[in-house]
Amino acid sequence: MSKADLRKEREILFSKFPPGQVPEAADDLQRLEEVEVAPKYEKRAVDVAYDLQLHTLQELEEHLVDKGYHLDNTLMSKLTRALIHYVEETQLHNLGAPEKRLKRSSQEAYVKAWEHRPHGDHDETPPEWREYK
Repeated sequence: MSKADLRKEREILFSKFPPGQVPEAADDLQRLEEVEVAPKYEKRAVDVAYDLQLHTLQELEEHLVDKGYHLDNTLMSKLTRALIHYVEETQLHNLGAPEKRLKRSSQEAYVKAWEHRPHGDHDETPPEWREYK
């Protein structure tokens, strides 16, 4: 996963009431390390840009809610936020997951197992039965 995949640019929407939340929320988010903020007054929103390894949208939204801000709670906003939270959580989980094994390395496992087996005649059938015709 490249560094560009980990940089996220999101929009946080605020409810109509109480009015005037955007400039205060933008100032509040600006104080967080490694978060770029751009208020969008006409949309009652704040654009944020961050590195996924340092912040998530869910964390930023929870920070704002804890400070007393009211986010937009329309169905579309809730669905969009839920999807983004899921995608970011999955990306973070996948960062910690081991890479897929290649065929070559799985063959190496069989080779190593074979090396530890005793070699020679492994047929446990009694000799008289092996030559029975």
